[in-house]
Formats: sequence, C-alpha cells, structure tokens
Amino acid sequence: MKQQDFEARHRAEWGRLDEWLAASARKRPVDDGFPLAYRRLCQHLALARKRRYGSGLVTELNELVLRAHHVLYGERARGESRWLRFLLAGFPQALRANASLVWLATALFVVPGLVLAIACHFDADAIYTVMSSEEVRSLEAMYDSGNDKLGRKRNSGTDLAMFGFYIKNNIGISFRTFAGGMLAGLGSIFFLLYNGVMIGAVAGHLNQAGFAHTFFPFVVGHGAFELTAIVFSGAAGLKLGGALIDPGALRRVEALRVAARDAIVIMYGVFVMLVIAAFLEAFWSSSTMLPVQVKYSVGAGLWVAVIAYCLFSGRRHAA
Repeated sequence: MKQQDFEARHRAEWGRLDEWLAASARKRPVDDGFPLAYRRLCQHLALARKRRYGSGLVTELNELVLRAHHVLYGERARGESRWLRFLLAGFPQALRANASLVWLATALFVVPGLVLAIACHFDADAIYTVMSSEEVRSLEAMYDSGNDKLGRKRNSGTDLAMFGFYIKNNIGISFRTFAGGMLAGLGSIFFLLYNGVMIGAVAGHLNQAGFAHTFFPFVVGHGAFELTAIVFSGAAGLKLGGALIDPGALRRVEALRVAARDAIVIMYGVFVMLVIAAFLEAFWSSSTMLPVQVKYSVGAGLWVAVIAYCLFSGRRHAA
C-alpha cells in the first residue's frame, strides 16, 4: 500500500486519538476503548517502519505512540494509587459518613451476644438452646489444650487449606449479612442478631466450661478484623434497606442505586478485612506455640489499630 493511501485510510483515526490525548491532559479518565486504539496505533507505526514510509510520518506516529503509552500506563499507576487512597481514606470515610448505621449494626450484633454470653456463663445448659449436644462436644474438642492447632477439628488440613476455608466462610457470612438488606433491611437485622447470639453463646459456654485459656487467646487477634467486618456488612445492608423503606423524593430503584454506592465502598473494605482476618486465624490464632501473653498483647494492639483507623484515617484527606 502506498503511503498516501495508508495515510488517507487511517488519518481520521489518528486525529481522533490526538484529540483524545489532548483532552486527557485535562484529567479525562481512560475509557474502555483506549487500549485497543493504542494497540492499533502501535501496529500502524510498525507497518510504517516496515514499508519504509517517509520519516515525517514515522516520527509523527512514534510521538503519538509515546503520548498514548504515557497516558495508558500513567492511568494504571493512578489506578494503583486510587486503591491506596481508598484504603487510607475512602473506606474509613464511608464508615464515618454512615456512622448511625454502623452504631445500629454494632448494637444489633453486640447486645444479644452479651446477653447470651452472660446466660451461658451462669447456666451450663443455656448453650443447648442454640446448639445441639453433638455440636457442643465438637466445639469443646476444638479448644482442647492438647490440640496441635486451636479452633479447628483434628486433621482438618494445613494452615494454607484453612486459610482458604476461612476466607470462604467469612465472606459467606458477610455477604449474607449485606445481601439481607434487600429484604427491607430485615435480612441484615436477622444475620446480625443470629451471629451475635451464636458468638456470644460460644464465648459464654467455653468460658464457663474452663476453655477460656485457649478460646480467648485464639479469637482476640483475628476478631479485630472479622467481628468488625460482620458489623460493617450489616451496616451496608441496612443502608440498602433504608433506601427501600424510605426512598425520599426518589423512586425506590434510584434510591437503591444511590445507597449502593456507599454500601459497595464499605463492602470493598470488608473484603480486605476478611482476608486479613483469615490469614491471622489460619497462621497466628491457631498456633499453640505462641505464649498467651503475646497473643493478648498483639490482639489488643490490633483492636486499637482497627478502631483508630476507622475513627481517624482519612480525616486530613477529607479536609
């Protein structure tokens, strides 16, 4: 193909790309079609060189490729920095913007848990109102001080296998708590109450049965991330439920779409917290080699760090 024909066929495409690159200097974000346009431009440059077209055209295309490369891969770098900004500011800001829902979810989770913990501590038979005798025996066996690993059944698998199991289990619990918000918030309320009751009953019974020296050192570390993640999932679900119950001046579908923006931001952060919790539960909490004092100290530090992160992280960025 002659250079004149080649330019006539593709000149309009190069012009559009040049206009787009000029607009990108004004912080226009990369769209989905840009990588394909960039690859086509690289092919055109390669063809121009192979066919020994004029140096003016080759130089023009080469400069256009360099500009497009800078925008494309610069955008990827900005994408990575957006994730960092999300973790340091976006997620905690979303929690504070929905503080009333977070506190409501906390009450729905903590209050019934405390009630059942106290009941099971003072009444050895209270645990059987929420668990079968077989489940109670299995639970006690998991926290037997003679176990190589705490918090899991004997021969349950390697630490890595349990890491995968904990991620699946924790995400399942949190997703159900979040998705229950679509039932006008009733599903989220149910799962918050249910998980609070079960966790409180387990804690109260194991404390009463003499397993406090293994149970509490096990949960204190990863609990800072796992328990708070359940609460945050409930708050996100209540956000959806509130939009369905009281859409205000919007249609319910539109109100739900608006509420989902904040809710999804919270759930992104919940996912990160659950991965951290699963890692700690599999490789740290279950270990019987670590002194109890070390587990309590690290656990206390993690709780302080998580609370401080939620309360203060991103405030300067917001200002």
